Amino acid sequence: MMIQTEKSFDRDYVKLPKNIQAFAEKQLTLLLENPRHPSLQVKKMKGYKDLWEGRITIHYRFTFKIVGETYYLRRIGTHEIYKNP
Repeated sequence: MMIQTEKSFDRDYVKLPKNIQAFAEKQLTLLLENPRHPSLQVKKMKGYKDLWEGRITIHYRFTFKIVGETYYLRRIGTHEIYKNP
């Protein structure tokens, strides 16, 4: 699998605190290595046909789509991102 970021993800990412960015890097590496790792808590988003969510920390999440062999990262941030995943 590969990771691609969308512009919305890139905009969100630069606004994150540096320590959360470091956690995000760790979790996104885990996503590539083992998407079923328990700390990621990956699951389909309710109400969306093809969107998934994963955990960065207790308060931070990321959303993504899977197309073929690519994870398209859409958003990253607090639970507020669920308003527009």
